[in-house]
Amino acid sequence: MKKVTLFCDGSSLGNPGPGGYGGILRYGEHEKLFSGGEALTTNNRMELRGVIEGLKLLKEPCEVEIVSDSSYVVRGINEWLENWKKRDFKKVKNPELWQEYLKVSKPHRIKATWVRGHDGHEENERCDKMAREVAQKFKDGEYA
Repeated sequence: MKKVTLFCDGSSLGNPGPGGYGGILRYGEHEKLFSGGEALTTNNRMELRGVIEGLKLLKEPCEVEIVSDSSYVVRGINEWLENWKKRDFKKVKNPELWQEYLKVSKPHRIKATWVRGHDGHEENERCDKMAREVAQKFKDGEYA
């Protein structure tokens, strides 16, 4: 099973507001950058969307380390998700995104690692920059 690292970050200009996510998928020396966003969203939705979209890029089952500055995403994956499933996602924010995460993560072995945001972590800074650029483009009307 290949070992890959998925670095991702999300951003919203206002909460809710225009938002974006950015990510880096790394396998060995190879990197794939990706980004996207929505016109009206929240920071947590963009953090989780970055993870989902990164996992969708994988073409085979992998061992994936997700590296994020979002405690919502990291704790959701590592701690809360099992209980949320048992409760059928009652009283959980963004249930449709968490269910989509479950679907796209199913073939993989996943571990989520938290890093402090805006603290000089190279990949996190790169992802943050991509996410903010997309959010700004939505704000400026460059994306419809």
